[in-house]
This record gives sequence, C-alpha cells and structure tokens, in this order.
Amino acid sequence: MEVLRIRGGNPLRGEITVSGAKNAALPIFAATLLTDEECVIDNVPDLSDVRYMAEILGCLGAKVERQGAHGWSFKAENIHSKAPYDLVRKMRASVCLIGPLVGRLREAEVSLPGGCVIGPRPIDLHLKGLGKLNCDLRISNGYVHIDGHAMRGGDLFLGGRHGSTVTGTANLLMAAVLAPGRTRIESAACEPEIVDLCGMLKAMGAEISGVGSHHLTVEGVEKLHGCHYRIISDRIEAGTFLIAGAITGGDLTVCGTQPNHLSALLDKLEEAHIETEIVGEDKIRVIPGGKRRPVDLITLPHPAFPTDLQAQMCALMSLTPGLSILTEKIYPNRFMHVPELQRMGADIAIEGPSAIIKGKETLSGAPVMASDLRASAALILAGLAAQGETWIQRIYHIDRGYERIDERLRGLEADIVRLPASEMPQEILEEG
Repeated sequence: MEVLRIRGGNPLRGEITVSGAKNAALPIFAATLLTDEECVIDNVPDLSDVRYMAEILGCLGAKVERQGAHGWSFKAENIHSKAPYDLVRKMRASVCLIGPLVGRLREAEVSLPGGCVIGPRPIDLHLKGLGKLNCDLRISNGYVHIDGHAMRGGDLFLGGRHGSTVTGTANLLMAAVLAPGRTRIESAACEPEIVDLCGMLKAMGAEISGVGSHHLTVEGVEKLHGCHYRIISDRIEAGTFLIAGAITGGDLTVCGTQPNHLSALLDKLEEAHIETEIVGEDKIRVIPGGKRRPVDLITLPHPAFPTDLQAQMCALMSLTPGLSILTEKIYPNRFMHVPELQRMGADIAIEGPSAIIKGKETLSGAPVMASDLRASAALILAGLAAQGETWIQRIYHIDRGYERIDERLRGLEADIVRLPASEMPQEILEEG
C-alpha cells in the first residue's frame, strides 16, 4: 500500500496540461463493441479504471492493444454476451457494456453493479429504456438477462429523481444506434462526455440528431464501421487543478481544456472573488490576489455545477472566511470527505443534503483516509494549503481518476511525494 505525504504552504505556479476525460473514455471503449472493425482511440488517460475497462473488453473476446502511453486499439470481431461479476465488480462504469452488447449481439447477460460509497446508483432507468426498445428483461442470481432479438426503436424518457442519467443515456444510445427504426430519447443527459460519445458513434456511421440537448433522435442503421477518434479533455481534472491554484494562492495555468465545459465552476470562482482568465482557446489561468468570499452552490446535471467538483469546493470554502452552503442534489450522501476535512480543522456541519461551512484562515496537516475518487482530490487540495504535514491513505482511489497527480503537482512546486505506507510516522500507524 502507498500513501501521499504533503507538506503544505507552497503556492502552485506554472502550467499543467489536462489529461483525456476518464468519463468519456469508458463508454467510448464500450462503444467499440458495436463493430467488428478496428477502432483506435487517442488521448486516453492512463488510469486504473481505463485499464480495467480494456481488460473487460479483452475478456469479452475483443482484441485489445495499447498504442503508446495514451492510445488504444480495439477489434471486436468475435465477442460473447456475458460479462461476469468477477469483471464487473472491479468498476461500476462497466454497466455501460449492456447497451453495446444488446445492440451488436441482440443479447446480454451482465452482472448487476454493486453498491457505491457515495450512495445508491440504480440502473432502473437503463432497464426501463431497454424495455421501451422492445427488449425482454429478466433478473436472476444477481444478473440482468436481456433478449433484444425483437428490438426496435421507441420513445424513451430518462428523467429520474436526481435528473437525467448519464450512464443510462450512454447505454441506450449505444443500443439504439443499431435498433431498426427511430428512437427518441427525452430528458437525455447532455454532459460533454455524452456529446463526445455521440461524436464517436457518428464517426462510426450512426445517425444521431439533437446532440448536446436533452432531446436526442436516433435513426437505427444496419451496421457501424471502425474509426479513429480522439476523446475530449477531462473537465473535472481541469476544475480540480483550477481549485488547487485558488486554494494555494498560486498563479497556475491549466492547458488543453475546454472553457465552455467549465462555465458553472468559473462562475462560482468569480463569485468567490477568485480571478481567472481564459487564454486563447484552451487555457485558463488562476490569478493570485484578492480576498476570497464564501459562496452558495447546488450540484445539478450539466450545465449546472458538477457533483464531481463538490468535494474540491468544500476544501476551498473551508479556507474561505465566511459562511458557505454547498447542497448536493445528485448524490445526497456524497460527503464522505467531510469528516476527514474536519480532522484538519475544517468547520463543516452536514444538514440533510447540504454542507454548512464556516471558513477559516488556516487548516492543519493531519493523517486522513480517502473514501472515494473525488474525496481524495479534496484531501490533496486541503493538504496543499494546510500548515504542516498531511498523510493521505487509500490513495488507490485517486489513481482511478487522476493520472500521476503527485508527479504533476511536483512540477508546480508542490511538496508532495508518494511513499510506502511503512514510511508513515509510527504514531500515525499506532493511531490507525
């Protein structure tokens, strides 16, 4: 096991380039199952989740090859329709295999995903949509069995309790592109990662209109072909680095991003009196200076403030004097980072789906435990700004979504190193 040791207090300075989007790469990898021709995907982040998805596709029969550090090729000539629990349990996003397997093979047998630390993430809307496409569904022994031999286009509504379903939209798009007839998807997710998946599917020959809106229309085609596709940059990683620059009072330029994907964050940073500047088409600079002010925000589906940046904003507001209220409308239980921030001195109270934060001038380094991917990012940001040493355990979570984050932050003058857990101070080990 490894840990991160952070000695806080260094403002981040310099430039950092954003990796490809993990949340775009995973469904795009799954989409390569829709054709028996080769697909080459570029700008893929080197992450554990990505490698797991590639492994799953290989176990389904696809020929999978790495092409350099950030490229992959897939050729799914002879694939089978069963994705067993031993594969799916490694990563919840593998549920997006259902759509392409049903679309291509007209059948799928996929283990249902397990629970998630940030709260329930059911796939009922996925299955409801497949039923509207005239598929027969049966659940037994922890598996969903889908017979799509009579599949045809239909009208789908994907609105749920917490808004549109992103993975559900991806799944049903991938099923519908090879379904005879027309499919209309109402209340579709319109996140940039869904737009990117549509771009990939259209490059393969799919006919999709309404891309980027909540109303998608798919005209089913008989066959898709291979393609060469480059995925978008990761807006959540970009946002995390922007917040890192702000929380440390640094002068940081985030390169290779798409500012229009970050409008909600940039608006909240402006409200907090954090100055940013868009440089050219793909750079955003955080400019030091000024006195930060507290903000209120609510996470909602795109284009509103993203849930995947809520934990990082909790860290920032913990060091912003005044009262901030952060309300989580996507995953109301997504506050696992709060007790760990409290160990560092943050004054945060949870009231229902809201974190009430009384910002302070300083936090103190402490041993903390990461619970999930975005909580890990929040703890790193807090550690970068805190006084003293912060030791972060269970850092395998951060490796799911941020490529070589410690190495890249060191390039920005951060004092952060990855160490064996055995190098933690004895008093911390005894406390644990």
